[in-house]
Amino acid sequence: MASMKLNLLGDVAELTRQLVDIESVSGNEAEIADAIEQALKPLSHLSLTRDGNAIVAKTSLGRSQQVVIAGHIDTVPVAGNLPSKLMSFEREQVIWGRGSVDMKAGVAVMLKLAAEITEPAFDVVWVFYDQEEIEASKNGLGRLVRNHPELIKGNFAILCEPTAATIEGGCNGTMRIEIELSGIKAHSARPWMGSNAIHKIGGVLNILNAYVPEEIKVDGLVFRESLNAVMVSGGIATNVIPDQATVTLNYRFAPSRSVEDATEYLRTLFPDNLFTVVDSAAGAKPGMNSPEAQAFVAAVNAPVNPKYGWTDVARFSEMGIPAVNYGPGDPNKAHADDENVPASQIYACEAGLRNFLAPNH
Repeated sequence: MASMKLNLLGDVAELTRQLVDIESVSGNEAEIADAIEQALKPLSHLSLTRDGNAIVAKTSLGRSQQVVIAGHIDTVPVAGNLPSKLMSFEREQVIWGRGSVDMKAGVAVMLKLAAEITEPAFDVVWVFYDQEEIEASKNGLGRLVRNHPELIKGNFAILCEPTAATIEGGCNGTMRIEIELSGIKAHSARPWMGSNAIHKIGGVLNILNAYVPEEIKVDGLVFRESLNAVMVSGGIATNVIPDQATVTLNYRFAPSRSVEDATEYLRTLFPDNLFTVVDSAAGAKPGMNSPEAQAFVAAVNAPVNPKYGWTDVARFSEMGIPAVNYGPGDPNKAHADDENVPASQIYACEAGLRNFLAPNH
């Protein structure tokens, strides 16, 4: 069992620090999962299901609508940024430490509200899951969907990823491709005897330099696409003309495109180059026209923007559940060595979600 007992009824910023101080790098979430389970177990208004180090806490009030609220409990590796610290920065109180932004502040908000709101306006499925920061095949939310599909259902979903307390609808899709260039080996003293594969990358880079990102409106939000070279490899020795070179590209595409649409679009951009799709994930339409999303926006009263990065809202979208990202912390500080979250944003998200779930309290 975890040595730390979480105080779900105290200050949510202090609860954030408690969570941050439980080291939970991906694959090592047992202690924090134990702490969360032990804190939620006494709450009679919630039924608990544990799958590995993922925990689902659910109300069963017979409401006509059900909302899923999810957050991951793992972090990227620690970089000398534990234990947590309470600091002042530009007249703002911030909580510093690994996971403070991504995303233990959001998890703290979830835990506090799960404990305190015993009769929400909707039935609520609170999902605390593991292994989000590593390869998708190990993702705890994906595992829950496979193992307990009857639990992960709803009219609307909120992922408490860091958004600086604004609402970010849906997310872009992502694709990684490899373009291989071929040449002929030769001694570098006699390059005319060969053909330099690395030099052929220049044609690919020219296309990228001329590329103009598209801006595509989806459900009222404008998603900006992007296409970039992210890795280049080639060559076997400094005195050999290389016969093989590979450039890896990352394409972030609007959620109106399917993975197949995105692949075909790249073929039109690189008609003279064969490429291999090595990784892809569809985006998520924000579903901002759904009544639940509109009620959420009205309750939170925060700006609404598109999510350019890929998040697990795409998993909800794949199940036909409109989903948004909403949580404390600047996403630009996620994974940073100086990761820190303003306490004011934690309180803002607590108030926003409370107003949505229990508007009359």
